Amino acid sequence: MSQFYEISPEQIERNPFTMIGRDWMLIGAESGGRTNAMTASWGGVGVLWNKNVVFAFIRPQRFTKGLVDAEERFSLTFLDESHRDTLAYFGKASGHNEDKIKNSGLTVSRCEGAPYFTEGNLVIICKKLYAGALSPDAICAADIDAKNYPEKDYHTMYVGEIVKVLMKVE
Repeated sequence: MSQFYEISPEQIERNPFTMIGRDWMLIGAESGGRTNAMTASWGGVGVLWNKNVVFAFIRPQRFTKGLVDAEERFSLTFLDESHRDTLAYFGKASGHNEDKIKNSGLTVSRCEGAPYFTEGNLVIICKKLYAGALSPDAICAADIDAKNYPEKDYHTMYVGEIVKVLMKVE
């Protein structure tokens, strides 16, 4: 089994623009006996309300959204480039229709009430602090709305307090 050690959020040395925007992440959650994850490439890390936080965005039709909404904890798992096909699969397939985790071969572990994947090299466990739907009235640039929301399926933004960061032992 893969070994992780805990680091503080301030010890994350990877560039968040690369981690999230280029390398992507899996947002994992479980509720009611169902565990699921989805690929995301929109989000961030920062400080809000005097807490170290992450920001993650989920469209309303995603199965994982219901799991994140139902529970207090969720995870972000970052995988290396050897898992690019798995990340693409988690971005296309729906947990409504299939068991993506079983089909992917990833291994689920749990920490602080949130599922994560042992194949990852960095895991952020989050406690949900805020969930709010993006509003078209609040989008200030018309091209953003037109380009990203032709179906008007506005993301929900989640702010999660970082409660634990796990890094893979190398």
